[in-house]
Amino acid sequence: MRKFPRLAALLLFSLIMARAESIYEVAVKDIDGQATTLAPFKGRVLLVVNVASECGYTPQYEGLQAVFAKYQAQGLTVLGFPCNQFGAQEPGTNAEIKKFCSTTFHVTFPLFDKVEVNGAKRHPLYAALAGPDSPFPGNIKWNFNKFLLGRDGRILQRFDSGAAPDSPAVLKAIEAALAAK
Repeated sequence: MRKFPRLAALLLFSLIMARAESIYEVAVKDIDGQATTLAPFKGRVLLVVNVASECGYTPQYEGLQAVFAKYQAQGLTVLGFPCNQFGAQEPGTNAEIKKFCSTTFHVTFPLFDKVEVNGAKRHPLYAALAGPDSPFPGNIKWNFNKFLLGRDGRILQRFDSGAAPDSPAVLKAIEAALAAK
């Protein structure tokens, strides 16, 4: 019986991705609940992060915002996807998350609707980022996992939670992605 939901989820993902020409076409909702895609970010370098407000890594919001501010004009956008799958560390509503991020960490980068990054209800975006066809497959281990995408939407790098957004390794990868044309 457990295989059916997994099979159904895999089939659904396959249909969604078959319809989507690229990662930019995957349906998402912004933090205000409005349906959208990542198409507005086409041509930009993206740092996609599953975030949480009550996590030991939550102070990384400060680094994410600093990196976004530093490199935004050069073509970087940080995208935050709240997730409550790890220790129930993102229990709030979208409105509460948005307020927390803006007042506590002065976040100005785009935030999205709460998603699941693992399991049978894994969001199609995360199925593309970490699924079997990804260059960096495997379950997300915790909050603040980061995926770096090039201007063409290809997944260039994956960083685990412990990699601070302003660490030398992450900054070097971002700068290389920005320099590539």
